[in-house]
Amino acid sequence: MSSSALPLSRSSRPPGDRALLDAEEAKIEAAPLVTLAGVSKKYQNGVAALAGLDLCVRTGDFLSLLGPSGCGKSTALRLIAGLEPATSGTIEWAGGQASGRPSIGFVFQDPTLMPWASVESNVFLPLRLEGWSFRTASERIEEALALVGLPDFRKAMPRELSGGMKMRVSIARALVTRPSLLLMDEPFAALDEITRFKLNDDLMRLKQEMNCTVIFVTHSIYESAYLSTRIAVMAARPGRIIAEIGLDAALPRKEHFRRESAYLDACARAADALHGAMDAKDHM
Repeated sequence: MSSSALPLSRSSRPPGDRALLDAEEAKIEAAPLVTLAGVSKKYQNGVAALAGLDLCVRTGDFLSLLGPSGCGKSTALRLIAGLEPATSGTIEWAGGQASGRPSIGFVFQDPTLMPWASVESNVFLPLRLEGWSFRTASERIEEALALVGLPDFRKAMPRELSGGMKMRVSIARALVTRPSLLLMDEPFAALDEITRFKLNDDLMRLKQEMNCTVIFVTHSIYESAYLSTRIAVMAARPGRIIAEIGLDAALPRKEHFRRESAYLDACARAADALHGAMDAKDHM
């Protein structure tokens, strides 16, 4: 074979080709982290939040759960976190069922900070519950606050912070345990658009730096298309997955991605799927 016919090594390929190779290899190598099969959740008051939900979350995913209000997105997160049991179906982790559950960080819709405690004490909480001393945890607290851009606010009180800063503290609290899975329940829904855009960019950077998997609940088509490697669209209650949309553009993304065809196409597909989600209840 002549030298001109030899395949190019990774380092000698153009940057665009290398990025495509990396993306393809990531797809091949990504193993299931958690698989939900036929999962249903019915509460004692008779409300069926989920019915037959099937979902596979792969290691390294940024997976958004997108759907109408009340479709069970938050319920699905709580089941994955082990905060409550499923009524039926299975939740299987890569290393077995409950025993294989990785370290998990949870960011709720509201910052839920302790108003009487400083920023550093709020971030310390998960480690304190695990039996750490404050002195031992100090380095972890500094690291988490630096990741969210608040290294100079350790001693501040929640009342002294803006809404966006409070949410950053909440994210730092979730990151302080160095989780491999980050669950986020509409964390930016109450923020203004400019702050939300900034935190979207910060979140993608954090995902790369922490090398974690993210499951992100949102009502926003645009937010899901900007952040996600996959979007799972849920039907109106009882919730189940009715469509999945994949995005190949590598993370983290920049503001110009919002004007690219891949983003616009994902928004259109998600909008179509959401229309179907609203009608799906009538066709069960």
